[in-house]
Amino acid sequence: MLINFNEIKEMRVSGMNHGSGEMSAEMYMSSEGKIIPCRIHAGGSIGMHSHPTSDDINDILSGKGKAICDGEEEMLIPGVCHICKKGSQHSIINTGNDDRVMLTLAIERSSI
Repeated sequence: MLINFNEIKEMRVSGMNHGSGEMSAEMYMSSEGKIIPCRIHAGGSIGMHSHPTSDDINDILSGKGKAICDGEEEMLIPGVCHICKKGSQHSIINTGNDDRVMLTLAIERSSI
């Protein structure tokens, strides 16, 4: 299977999950999950939200920031991966002056 993100229109979202500022994303969705190359623009954040049916995996490619996952703060730098497991809640905040670039994978998990 090939997913060509060059053919997927980039969306710009303000206040994602009641966060601040803007983010840009190209989104591929299926019943098994989502693949989302995205940018949280300077001063922006993805607000606190939960993942009741999926693991949310965020591979940090560039920029400075932090995640708050189940009340724990994690520093996010290029080369690290933040995982919000099924049933948890998190927020991702861009604390730098440049875009926070990441690849997000949301993998649906069965209730078994």
